[in-house]
Order: sequence, then C-alpha cells, then structure tokens
Amino acid sequence: MDEKLISILEELKPDVNFREEKGLIDNAILDSFDIVQLVQQLNEAFDIEITPKDIVPENFNSAESLWNMIQELQ
Repeated sequence: MDEKLISILEELKPDVNFREEKGLIDNAILDSFDIVQLVQQLNEAFDIEITPKDIVPENFNSAESLWNMIQELQ
C-alpha cells in the first residue's frame, strides 16, 4: 500500500488506523464532506480523475480498496 495515500488519509482523520480499518464507509468513519476532500486530494496527488461512478462504498471502505481504485485509474 502506498505511503502517500496513508499520509493523505491520516491528515484527514489522524485518529484512525487506516492500515487496519476495513469499514471507513460502513462504520461511518468518513462522512460525505470527508469523501469530497479525499477525492480532491487523491485526484491531485495521483494525477487521476475519480468520477461519481467511482464513489461507491466498495472503493472507499479501506485504504486497500482506495489504493486498488487509484491503480486502476492511473
């Protein structure tokens, strides 16, 4: 998993263990405002374009699923 991704996530929510957490959406750890911020930061950091169709719980529930989505979009 990418350290830049972990860094972005930890900046957003410093109190969450993103390496272990698998329910960022299911457990309401990330809210809609967090998702909007995260999408903007990921688009810039990884030079990708996350579209509305990509913004589904399966892609945002864990750092691992986020990383898989980033790799697919690159």
